[in-house]
Parts: sequence; C-alpha cells; structure tokens
Amino acid sequence: MATTVITDALVIVSTDQRGRVETSDAIAIDGNRIVAIGDAARAMVDLPDTDLIDGTGHTILPGVGDGHAHPIFAGLELLGPEIRSGRTPEAIATSVKQFADANPDLEWIVGGSYDSSIIPGGLFDATWLDSIDRPVVLNAWDYHTVWVNSEALRRAGVTSETPEPELGRIVRRPDGTPMGTLQEYGAIDLVKAVMPADDSERLALALKRASDHFIELGVTWVQDAWVDPQHVDGYLEAAAKGFIRNRFNLALRAEPTAWRPQVEAFPLDRERIRSANHPLLTCNTVKFFADGVVENHTAAMIDPYTDRVEQDDRGIANWTQEELTAAAIEFDRLGFQLHIHAIGDMGNRLALNAFEEVERVNGPRDRRGVIAHVQILEPSDLGRFAQLGVIANFEPYWAQMDPLMTELTLPRIGHRSAHQYRIVDVIESGAYVTFGSDWPVTTPDWRSGLEVGVTRETTDGVPVGGWEPSQRVSPAQGVWAYTAAMAHQAFADDSGTLKPGSVADFIELSANPLEIEPHKLPSVRVIATWVDGKRYG
Repeated sequence: MATTVITDALVIVSTDQRGRVETSDAIAIDGNRIVAIGDAARAMVDLPDTDLIDGTGHTILPGVGDGHAHPIFAGLELLGPEIRSGRTPEAIATSVKQFADANPDLEWIVGGSYDSSIIPGGLFDATWLDSIDRPVVLNAWDYHTVWVNSEALRRAGVTSETPEPELGRIVRRPDGTPMGTLQEYGAIDLVKAVMPADDSERLALALKRASDHFIELGVTWVQDAWVDPQHVDGYLEAAAKGFIRNRFNLALRAEPTAWRPQVEAFPLDRERIRSANHPLLTCNTVKFFADGVVENHTAAMIDPYTDRVEQDDRGIANWTQEELTAAAIEFDRLGFQLHIHAIGDMGNRLALNAFEEVERVNGPRDRRGVIAHVQILEPSDLGRFAQLGVIANFEPYWAQMDPLMTELTLPRIGHRSAHQYRIVDVIESGAYVTFGSDWPVTTPDWRSGLEVGVTRETTDGVPVGGWEPSQRVSPAQGVWAYTAAMAHQAFADDSGTLKPGSVADFIELSANPLEIEPHKLPSVRVIATWVDGKRYG
C-alpha cells in the first residue's frame, strides 16, 4: 500500500484542555495510520510508492467526534416530511399534507422535527393536523414531545378516560380530552405501540443518509445514544450494504420498567455487532434517560419549576435512585460503558450518585462513564465529575439565548439560569469534557457548535459578549472537546491526535478554526474527510 504525504498544510497535531496547541506542516499516512509529521514526513516524499498531496495552505485537523447523537432518527427525518422550517402550525400542517398526498401508500405519516417555541407553552392541538386523512405523529425538536392528530389518538385509544401514564404526561384540554401533545415516553409510547415499525431496509437507508452527512461535515466518530433492538438490525443491514462510512458506537437503551431482561439481551446484541467484524462499528455502551427536558417541565429538578411552584412540580425522574443504581451496577458488571441523559439538577445528581455506587460496589476499573447534556448543575455537584472520573458531554450549540431558551427555558427555571452549561467550570475541575450535537434535536455541524461554545452568543451576536461569558471556551479547548477528549470517551486512545501511530482519521479544512473569527466558523469548508486512512472528498 502506498504512503501518502501531505505537505504545505497547517497540521493541528493536538490540542488540550488548557488551550495548548501542537502544530506541524506535513503529515504522512501509511494504510490506516499516521506514520510521520513535519520533517520526517517530508523525508518520505522521494521514497518509492509515495503519493504526494499539496495541501495548498489548508488546515488538517484530527477527526471530529460527536459524543451524543441520534443518527437513525436524523436519517428518518430526512426520509419524511420537512417541517423543521415551519414557523406556524398551519405551515407545518401544509407540509405534512403535501407529503401525505405524495405518499398515498404510507399508513402513518411520521416526521420531525418541529420548533415547539413557535406556540406559547409549546402545546399543539391535534385538530390542527386533522386535514390529513391518516394518523400523524410529529416529533418536537427535543424528541421528548410529540404532536399527533385525532386519528392517531383514536387508533391508540387515548381518550379523556385514559389514566395519566407513570412516566409521561398527556396534555389535556380544560374538559379533560387529550389535546394532541404527548410528553415523555410513558405517554408517547401509547401511540408508538400501535404504529408500524420501520423495517431494517428503511433503517439502513436512514443510516446511509446520516453517515453521508457526517462525512460531509468531517465527523469521523459518533456515539449513537439511543439504540433499540430493531435498530441493531438496521445497523447490520447498513454495514452489509456498505452504507457505513464513519465510526459508530451503539448505546443500547435501558428501559426503566424492563431493564432486568435487558441484562441478558444486551450482551447478545453486543455480540451480534462484534460478529459482523465491521471495522467502523462497535456496541459497547448502555444508555439511560435519568429525566426529560426543561421545555416541557419533565427535567428532574431539586426545587420546583419557577412557573409551577404552587403545584410543587419538580419534573419527572424516569428512574428512582435505587433502580437507576441497581441497573447501572448490573450493566457495568457486564463491561458496558454507561451513558446517562441528565438535564435537570436532580437528574444530574441521580446520575452522579449512580456512578458513585457503581465504583463502590464493582470496584475500580477504566469505566469512562458519560453524563450527557449536564444542562443544569447544582454547584455542589460540579466537582464530582472529576472525583468520579465521569465525562461531561455538553451540546455547546444549546448555550445561547435563542427562542427555545428565552421562551421556554428561562421562564421555567428562574435564577437557575446561571447554573446552565458550566463547561469551563467542569473543565477547570479536572474532568473530561466532550461535545456533541444531539442531532436531530439540533444541527450536527460541529462548526456551529464550536461557534456557540466559544462565543455563548447567537449567530446575531446576542447577547453581546456572550451569555455567562465566564463559560466561553477557547477555540483550542473546543477543538479538544471534539477530538482528543472525544477519543477518550470512545476508548480510542490511538485517535484524537495526529501523532505518529494514531489512526488516520482527520479532516482537511479551508481555514484554521483556531484563528478564524468565531462567527465565521460555519463558513469554513470541509474539503475532505479521512476515516481509517480512506479519503472522502
């Protein structure tokens, strides 16, 4: 196999949490490994079987990772009605009807995702979708809320007599009839239980769309943070068809009310992926939802929501502390990495408590457990990430004063706004911090995520100087969170940097993301993406 040498480029060899940067000007790749940088790489140019690429001043960056995303859901969105751009319920309903008319053979119309902030309170009515002659199920951006039409409610048997589910909420009109908005999976699953399941071929096509898009963006490794049994079939189908071009690690979703049978099932799913022997697929993680989201009052809070003090509403914890801890101990004992969604300050505390007990009961080992989102963190819990060796996976794009924040989040949490997305504080505590997108909840484009992480501003520069400016990361820290820190989360200690011996996962960019004006980061072009030594672009 020929050696490839790229010269006349700015090679960002590595960055770290302190903002330090190591650079070079040339890089050599042999097979799927970096074999030399700088002078040693240039010395290889005249060797036999060497291909030379003129970098023409481009920047070469270690491959970007996405520490928390939902590629199957994102790919399925790309196959359904386009509703994300709709700014009124009428506009969304029109798009759905046009899609339904163009796809008369579909029994159900399923799509996503709509912006819940366009309606006060984020509550949508079933009747607004009743012009469509079939059941309709639309995911909100948060993927913890769905908007359905009356036919979907009818088929699911959800009526005014339906009792409130234990781990969900049926939003009701004043007369008690279901409005059409379902919050959290105890309620959402009432409808999903009667929907036709996606077959493995459709799931594989969704994964192809997602993988292709990640490659276009320069994303080389992805944590799929929600994998159900049928999704494993989709991954195996996609792998067999050659649809997988970037690395995926699968996190199998643990059910709060049915996790004990999964203790036997999950190792079998892990073995199915291992047996496929695909170089880009692993299945090493178990996912838990500790709570919901702030926007629909389902994130678990220590104190009541500011706008629901009289009801003493503290959200929904999907697990009791005892059950979450017991499940975490069992899956850890099987060698799985634990990945826990936690939004509210109580949700984060439940997750941290579980990790503490896992360490006490199962003893020390290299776990690299993850708490994803870490939106609201009670100050006394901040230092526990470093103490317990837990990775804080933030979605930096969320740390801005956009309509979702101003219309749906701040009115619910009041003074706790200052406890949101304490990225710098967690880094300075000594913990690993990684970045993700939660796509399709928000954009999978790491350039936009880095822009917000560095500025804490919207694209329009609001607020000037950034929201909670002490939590703005430096560009080098942000790149570290997307690269070297991500490699730590992935147990991929031979990646995340471009040092000799590292896996050849990297991207070629039109400009240096460490030097460009932050609001121009989304304009940096991804010229090529290299995965396992193969160049795309």
